[in-house]
Amino acid sequence: MGTPEPASAAPAPATAPKEAASLRDISPQQWKSGAAAWLGWMFDGLDMHLYVLVATPFVAELLMQPDTKHPDVGFYASWIQAAFMFGWAVGGGFFGRVADRVGRSRALMLTILMYATFTGLSFFAQTWWQLMIFRFLAALGIGGEWAIGASLLSETWPKKWRPWIAAVLQSAVNIGVIFAALALILMADLPHRYVFLVGVIPAFIVLWIRKAVPEPEEWAGARDAAGANLPRFSDLFRPPVRRITVLTLIVCSCALTAHWAFLFWFGQHLRNMPELDGWTPEQKNEMAATAMWVVIGASIGGNFMAAALANWLRYRRTIVILCLAYFAAMTVTYGVPRDRNALWLGLVAIGLCQGLFGLFTMYMPPLFPTLLRTTGAGFCYNFGRIAAGIGIVLFGQFAPVGDYRLALLAAGFLFIPAAAVALLLPEPPDEVPAGVH
Repeated sequence: MGTPEPASAAPAPATAPKEAASLRDISPQQWKSGAAAWLGWMFDGLDMHLYVLVATPFVAELLMQPDTKHPDVGFYASWIQAAFMFGWAVGGGFFGRVADRVGRSRALMLTILMYATFTGLSFFAQTWWQLMIFRFLAALGIGGEWAIGASLLSETWPKKWRPWIAAVLQSAVNIGVIFAALALILMADLPHRYVFLVGVIPAFIVLWIRKAVPEPEEWAGARDAAGANLPRFSDLFRPPVRRITVLTLIVCSCALTAHWAFLFWFGQHLRNMPELDGWTPEQKNEMAATAMWVVIGASIGGNFMAAALANWLRYRRTIVILCLAYFAAMTVTYGVPRDRNALWLGLVAIGLCQGLFGLFTMYMPPLFPTLLRTTGAGFCYNFGRIAAGIGIVLFGQFAPVGDYRLALLAAGFLFIPAAAVALLLPEPPDEVPAGVH
């Protein structure tokens, strides 16, 4: 097997897509690729957050435990989420490899079917470990879809638009989360398991993708040129790609652990606040969904704020700034005990900082050679979710029973090493003008 081309000098595709000057210049094929990636990411956001929104009450139901503050509830709920993160990591690496070998569109269909099927099957879970298995299998598809969608757009849409494409694509995830919260509100009077049936909807877009979305010319050209001499997974850990692999693994592991600790525990923290002791489960569901809307609404704004900063300062500096801002927002919000009303401004600030993860969408894939692109981006970004899964459990155990403020505070400190290591990363090689380093 041959060694892949250097990440710093990836060859141009045999037939490069025309660099569009305006939306009028975008071809039908580019629009279809964009729609497929956007829809896939939107349903990612929907399916990944359905469990987060009902975690403690549904796990308490499965454990036949009437008290959602019982330590067993938080313990098993966190392990189910950890299994989801592990599946996300495995799926990112596995389906990333599949996409580099068989094509972006084909692999995209497989990932969407995977996460839609097993999210729907979560409805039938009768024990916590059955739910854990279903969440793990659903996450295989969600993890794979991230890298495939990101690579699909980085190979088909204009390079100069990447920060804005990243913002639009990440906003698809946010909109999916909003739909998940809406589903929770509309189904508040039903048993918690019913929300998982909403996760079956994405399966229906697969039929359209199969007919309408072509493979990117850049991937097809690189695949034809390589013939049987395809790069191997192990080439991620050989020069010249190894340095990129190691640095992105560290940044993603630290940042995603902190980010997912927040996403999982902030809703549980709100539900367990003493001032809500007299609330009904339905009222707590509505409040948790509203809080998620606040965070995600701010996050959509943060995606475009991050894009503007990246256009001005480029990717690396923007990533460092947003890591430090996320740390500061978490520290201020959870540094001291606050009542429910005092948390809202902090949730807005944290949501704005989440534009950080939108940047990774278009920043990471071009760092890797074409035929290692979804493998590299999928593995490095999603491997961070293994660390995140472990972190969710550890930070949950760190907190006093029923009070997750200290877990949230501690998690925020992981953004500091993420910022430090991000300083060592390069800019995407196909965007850097000659003579600029």
